[in-house]
Amino acid sequence: MGRINNKQLLVDSKSSIQKSNELSMAKLNQGLSLNQMQLLAYAILCTQKNGITEFQKNDFEKIFSIEKYQTKQAKLDSSKVLSIQFSLEDLENDSFEYCNVFRKMKYGKGKFTFVWDQDIIPHILEIKDKYVLTDLSITSKFKSSFSWILYDYLRGSYGYWYITFTKEAMMKLFGVDNKKSYLENTGLFKKRVLDRAINEINKFTELEVSYEEIKSGRAITGFKILWSVGINVPKASKNQIEILSSLISTIFSDTLMYAEIKNDESRKNAISMIRDLRVIQTEYLSSSYGLTAEFCKNLSDKANNYLNRLNYYLEVDGKPKLEPKVPLFNWLEKQ
Repeated sequence: MGRINNKQLLVDSKSSIQKSNELSMAKLNQGLSLNQMQLLAYAILCTQKNGITEFQKNDFEKIFSIEKYQTKQAKLDSSKVLSIQFSLEDLENDSFEYCNVFRKMKYGKGKFTFVWDQDIIPHILEIKDKYVLTDLSITSKFKSSFSWILYDYLRGSYGYWYITFTKEAMMKLFGVDNKKSYLENTGLFKKRVLDRAINEINKFTELEVSYEEIKSGRAITGFKILWSVGINVPKASKNQIEILSSLISTIFSDTLMYAEIKNDESRKNAISMIRDLRVIQTEYLSSSYGLTAEFCKNLSDKANNYLNRLNYYLEVDGKPKLEPKVPLFNWLEKQ
């Protein structure tokens, strides 16, 4: 049984990818730099969202806030990503399975093109049961590749709240099992790898992670990784924001006419609604405000209700009704 914490995280479906639990727990990211992990993740996103196996370099730079992705670096990263394998390995026992992830990858004139190995397709396109949903706008904040590795692994371990690793298995998970300095100095491994990964996960994600050292005498022989899971809250889509903005803009097209409504009570109600919508426009439609999908839907429902009431007041006064630029008949149902 997993543990729950109080953290809430806005998740954008437009920038989210799905991977099977097996793929999330596999050591796909082992040995990859952060840019190379991002390249792999963006290839999954484009395949799932657009049904295409290509993308432009500038789109890749934009989603991960990369200032300049040089062709020389793209060549190096593409070669490395092409070599990765899907590895299902028991970290404590002698069992493993490997298959290629890509059959081909190329880059030219600002465009990446890739071909998946057929054995990988079910893990990203034909997912029916357990899978991990990862918002790339969240993982793009990671500065350490170790953060991405641990985050993927823990989220693939659905239903658990702790896992115990030997020191060797923990280092193998991060792909640093051959690094002599970490083998000889556990404190250095903790500082540069484990602590850094946990700090970034706690700062940027819905997980709250900690660990306990397992000792034999004074020597650290393993780690017990503990974590709890917060709530992923759907972020308002661009379409939802546009609906709300358009409704308010329609109502604000001529605010002076509401002061001319003849019935005193209706005029008072109309002015009160306008003031309320001004608050919504100021507080919730600024670019810096993160609206949840549910809250944006509620605001749109309110604005739509105000529009209908204002149109009734105008109709009673013999004035033209307000007509949104886009028909409302399916707006609020298909957000």
